[in-house]
Amino acid sequence: MPSLDVVASSLASGFFLGGIYALTALGLSLVLGVMRLVNLAHGEFLILGAYAGLFLLKWTGVDPLAGLLLVGLAVGLLAYPIHRFLLTPLRGKGPEAPMMTMFGVSIIMQNLFILLFSADTRSIERDYATASLSVGPVTIAWIYVIGFAVSVIAIGLVHLLVSRTAFGRDLRASAVDPFAAAIVGVDVQRVHAATFALGAACAGIGGTLIGIAFSFTPSSGATYLLTNFAVVVLGGMGNIMGTLLGGVTLGIMQSLGGIVLGDGYRDLVGMVLFLIVLAIRPTGLLAGKS
Repeated sequence: MPSLDVVASSLASGFFLGGIYALTALGLSLVLGVMRLVNLAHGEFLILGAYAGLFLLKWTGVDPLAGLLLVGLAVGLLAYPIHRFLLTPLRGKGPEAPMMTMFGVSIIMQNLFILLFSADTRSIERDYATASLSVGPVTIAWIYVIGFAVSVIAIGLVHLLVSRTAFGRDLRASAVDPFAAAIVGVDVQRVHAATFALGAACAGIGGTLIGIAFSFTPSSGATYLLTNFAVVVLGGMGNIMGTLLGGVTLGIMQSLGGIVLGDGYRDLVGMVLFLIVLAIRPTGLLAGKS
């Protein structure tokens, strides 16, 4: 049995890592909640953010943390034409066609990553990526703490955008009833396009943090997609603040699984928790929009 110090450090790490999970899942939750789209390419947008952070550092020398907004903007701009030319023509044709379209985009993006960046395992190497913060007997990786802080700020800003702005009002109306929203003058197609781009931007920023904390490959997006689905189900589809709670819950549960069963079972614990919640409460523990 691990010592209490090891258990405390593991749980604290899970808590802060959960914040990063929440940011990576935020875009998936938004797109699901507003567009009712299962974006199967969400994991690839995340990995695109990791590659963007890596090459931003390599080509310009700009620290990836300083360039997070630039990475998010770039990934969001790349996502916009995907919505415009691939998803817009499928509007009103049911959920299956857009979902399978995004599955095709996912496969294309994975192959483009291999073609452009090779299949090698990469990571964004920074001093703070391997440094640790010690508070008494508890030791936490600095990147987890930094990522948690960035995630809380980003999630808070998105919450304010959705709850306090005219765009947020249109977004909420489009999520509840797009046909009624269109009748009263809301440009639902524009709202959907902006939501899709915003979701990709959040994934890109979270992907840069993931790229600093962990290594990644062109196919790593699939693993993070499953993790993000678990966060969304735990937090409630479309619930912005619930996404943060869902991420933290998943991070802690994975840490407990690692303590009890071994590190190799961390993902298994997360998926089991995901399936249990999905079976009992499909709309999530904190269903609703916020």
